[in-house]
Amino acid sequence: MTLNQLRVFLRVAALGTFSAAAAELKMTQPSVSELIKRMEAAYGIRLFMRGPRRLVLTTAGEELVPYAQQAVDAADGADRALRSVTSLSGGVATFGLLRNANYYFLSALLETFHSRYPDVQLRIIGLNSVEVAEAVSAGELEAGLVVLPIDAEELSVTPLLRDEVLFASADPSRTRTPVTIADLAATDLILYDAHYGWRDPTRRQLAERAQLEGVTLTPQIEIEHVESALGIVALGGGDTIVSRAVAESKAFPENIHTVPFAEPLYDTIAIIQRRGNVLSPATREIARLAQRMLLSHHRRA
Repeated sequence: MTLNQLRVFLRVAALGTFSAAAAELKMTQPSVSELIKRMEAAYGIRLFMRGPRRLVLTTAGEELVPYAQQAVDAADGADRALRSVTSLSGGVATFGLLRNANYYFLSALLETFHSRYPDVQLRIIGLNSVEVAEAVSAGELEAGLVVLPIDAEELSVTPLLRDEVLFASADPSRTRTPVTIADLAATDLILYDAHYGWRDPTRRQLAERAQLEGVTLTPQIEIEHVESALGIVALGGGDTIVSRAVAESKAFPENIHTVPFAEPLYDTIAIIQRRGNVLSPATREIARLAQRMLLSHHRRA
């Protein structure tokens, strides 16, 4: 049984005659009739009976209709997807990005995608990884980049790279040797992502380590953005943590010093989508570009 046979079968079922189906499909009437006869011969059944004015489906034919329609619809969808990948002449790309994406590639990603596909509407949401994961799970976003760990029960997760997390202080004496979790607990700690608190993936890792060490991490100041936290640290108001991408950016304050943890700590960046979902061509393309640019940035760094 071929897709061509199924297409012919569906048109005959809908139009009621071989000749009408042949005209619509731009085939000859004998060709249409022969395709149906081959299907019937292969299974030893009749798909149509002759009615007073048109062909009528038999029980077997009625059973075949929904499966034939599903097969044809799936093939047509695959064809549209492949064609749209090369043209991407419309549609919407919905994608979530970790909040610090600008330190990796965000501006370049949006500029590159828009210059290549100016007719595609972009809906890019930069949130904490917690909210990106929740939005993808709920179907509000098709895919996104996040920092692990996240709650991923309904998600397909593909880790891409690790970015080291560093201790940051304006006091050079605090960064002469790698720090421990106990050292971190003894500082005037400033932490960003205040809204998500200890649900934030990096903070979750710190909390797990603190629990194992039997210490408590209590931030003196919680603030929403890493840039604000760094501003306070630069003025001597306390210490914080940053990813290496942030520490190596041009915007990083010159008087802040960094050092790794004694037991290295990493943000693992991953791409996520809802398990079993097929991404739209536009979202699939921006996900591909995001992955490529992220890995390229990491190699250069």
